[in-house]
Amino acid sequence: MKSLDMRNGNIGGLLWEFSLPAIIGMLVNAFYIIIARIFVGRGVGSIGIAATTVALPIMIILFAVAMLIGIGATALISIRLGEQKQEEVERIAGNATLLLILLPLMLSGVYFLFSEPILRLFGASSEVLPYARDYIHIIMIGAVPGALSYGTNNFIRAEGNPRFAMITQIIGAVINIILNYVFIFNLGWGIKGSALATITGQTVSAVWVFSYFYTGRSKIKIRLKNLKLQVPIVVRIVTIGFAPFAMQIANSVQQTILNKTLMAYGGDIALSAVGILMSLAMFLIMPIVGISQGAQPLIGFNYGAQLYERVKETLIKGTIAGTAIASVGYIIVRTAATPIVELFSKGDTALTQLTVHALVTFLAVLPIVGFQIIGANYFQAVGKPVQSTILSLSRQVLIFIPLLLILPNLYGIEGVWITAPIADSLAVVLTAAFLFFEMKEIKMRRVRN
Repeated sequence: MKSLDMRNGNIGGLLWEFSLPAIIGMLVNAFYIIIARIFVGRGVGSIGIAATTVALPIMIILFAVAMLIGIGATALISIRLGEQKQEEVERIAGNATLLLILLPLMLSGVYFLFSEPILRLFGASSEVLPYARDYIHIIMIGAVPGALSYGTNNFIRAEGNPRFAMITQIIGAVINIILNYVFIFNLGWGIKGSALATITGQTVSAVWVFSYFYTGRSKIKIRLKNLKLQVPIVVRIVTIGFAPFAMQIANSVQQTILNKTLMAYGGDIALSAVGILMSLAMFLIMPIVGISQGAQPLIGFNYGAQLYERVKETLIKGTIAGTAIASVGYIIVRTAATPIVELFSKGDTALTQLTVHALVTFLAVLPIVGFQIIGANYFQAVGKPVQSTILSLSRQVLIFIPLLLILPNLYGIEGVWITAPIADSLAVVLTAAFLFFEMKEIKMRRVRN
C-alpha cells in the first residue's frame, strides 16, 4: 500500500483491503484454537479442556506482552510513516524487536521458578494440575518465538502489506491444526502434544515473518544497530501499547477470578464449560478485532497527516462493519449453539447443557460489542493511551470484575453468566461518551486548520 493511497484513496476500499486479511488471519487463529480444543476434548477428555482453561491466564499474559510491544510500536510506526520519518520508524522497530525477546524470557523464568503455586492460583485442582503443568511447561519454552511472531507481524501490517501479515497467521494456524491431530491421535502425546503443536506453529510463523524483513520485501528494516533499548522510544511504545496490554492483563485477572468462582459454584465441569465458551467467544470476537486492526493504520496515518475527515470516516465505517459482524455472530449463537458445543463435549450431556446455557447468556448483547472494540481501538490508534486504557479496562476490570465478585453470591453460578452482558452494556455507554467528546475536539481542530 502506497502512502499516497492511504492519504487519498477511498476509505471504504482501504478499510476492506486492510481489514479482510486481518479478519481472515484472526478467524484462522480462532479456528485453530477451537479445533485444538476439540482435539483435546476428544483425545484427552473434559479434564484436558479444564487444564487448558487453567493455563489460559498464563497464555493471556504472554499475549499481553506481545500486544504491549507489537501494537504499541505499530501505532507509533503508523503515525511516523504519516509524518515521513523513516529513520525513527526503524529505531522503533529495532527497540520493539529486542523487547519482544527480553520480556518473554523474563516471564518464562518467573514461571519455571514458581510453576505449581502459579497454576494453583489460576484455579488448578489436584486432578487438573498435572495436565495443566504438562501443557504450560511446553508453552513457556516457546514464549519468545510466539511473541516475535505476533509482535513483528504487526509491523508488516503498519507499512501497508496486510496480506502478508494474514499469510503469517494462516501458516501458524494450519501447522498447529495438523500437528495437534498428529501429536494427540497418531502419536498419543495427549495434552503435551497439543502444546508442542502450538509452539511449533508459532516458531515457523516467526521464521516466516523475519524472512520478510531480510529478503528485501520490507520498507521497514530491522537493523542490528537499532537492536538496543532507547529509553524515550521504549517509554513511548509502552505508553501507547499499554491499553491493549492492560486489557489482556485484566482479561487474565478476570479469567483467574472466573476459574476460582466456577470451581466454587460448579466444579471441574463448569471449568470445562467456560473453556468451550471462551473458545467460541474468541471465534466470534476475532473478526471485530480484525476490523479494528485494519482501521488502525488508516486512522493513525491520517491522524498524523491531520486529515481528520478521513479519520472520522474510518471510525464510522469500521464501527458499522464491526456491528454487522457481531450481529451475525449473535444469530449463530442463538440458532446453532447445541450442535456446536457437542463437537467438544463428546456425548457428555451435562456438559453440553451447561455450556449451551452459559454461551447464550454470556453473549446476550454481542451485537453492541463491535462498537466498544472499535471505539477503544480508535484512541489507541491516535496515540491517546489514557482514554484507550480506560475503555479497554472497562469491560474486564472496572465493570466485569466487581460484578463477578458480587453477582454469584446472589444468584450462584447463574450470576457468573449474567455478568458479561451487563458489563458489555455499561462499557458501550462509556465508549459512546468518550467518542462524543473526541469528535467535538476533532471538529474544533478542523475549524482552526
